[in-house]
Amino acid sequence: MAVKLVTTVQELHSEGARLLAGKRGTSQGLVPTMGALHEGHAALARAAVEQNDVVVATIFVNPLQFGDAVDLDRYPRTLEADLALLDGEGVDLVFAPSVDEVYPGGEPLVRVTSGRLGEKWEGASRPGHFDGALTVVAKLLHYGLPAAGLAAGDGTGGGLPAYRAYFGQKDAQQLALVRRMVADLNFPVEIVGVPTVRAADGLALSSRNRFLSPEEREAALVLSRALRLLEERAHAREPLDLESAQALVESQPLVALDYFDVVDPATLEPLAENCRETPFRGEGLALIAAKVGPVRLIDNTPLSS
Repeated sequence: MAVKLVTTVQELHSEGARLLAGKRGTSQGLVPTMGALHEGHAALARAAVEQNDVVVATIFVNPLQFGDAVDLDRYPRTLEADLALLDGEGVDLVFAPSVDEVYPGGEPLVRVTSGRLGEKWEGASRPGHFDGALTVVAKLLHYGLPAAGLAAGDGTGGGLPAYRAYFGQKDAQQLALVRRMVADLNFPVEIVGVPTVRAADGLALSSRNRFLSPEEREAALVLSRALRLLEERAHAREPLDLESAQALVESQPLVALDYFDVVDPATLEPLAENCRETPFRGEGLALIAAKVGPVRLIDNTPLSS
């Protein structure tokens, strides 16, 4: 296996610098994950490998973003399979730290606050989730910052290599929050969103899908069907008729809808005037979340006319 595993920040920095110097690299990509990897994560890794000289992936199950200790405990840990997947995609380095390595003094007293953007949608259903997610993402972005002195590809110093971090568009609210954090706090990194990867039947890939029974998985397909219905109406410049799409989801007895709306992609505020009787114009983002049996799933799709 060519990919190298490190577990401490010191190892990450030294190995990252060695790889960049050895490749005379001018760019470094970071792929933050919580493990239990699937084809969606592989797409992130592929995009990073295509666009950068050195790619680092992180595997860390972050306790700060789990409100339920049981949910944290049951989150799948599949390190060997994860390493094999990342190796197959050409990732150079994997950083898989312990909780003590990331939070050496215990849970941090100071955290990144997600603000108003993090209080709606997923944030309303999972209070504190995005504060925990942004806090660890901020740390990981700092950990993955490429070594100085390798600018311009000549190894003679003078600046930083290009630095990019890759996040899936399936977690649309998280992606919007990370982009806002990076812009508002001047992080020296480009955030790259990678389109959602779906199974052949349309279900968005998620580490939580493994907890669905066959009957529940079949029922979960109503989420992507409802999103596709809105997408087709948007492309046809028809009224979105969100109520009928919502009724489609609610007709499935194994699915308990949490939220379903069309929002501005940047502010996540609802686009009410485009969702009912008037023809859809412009751009939007359809967001949906529901419990399918005991499993909570989210999905989304960009809309454009």
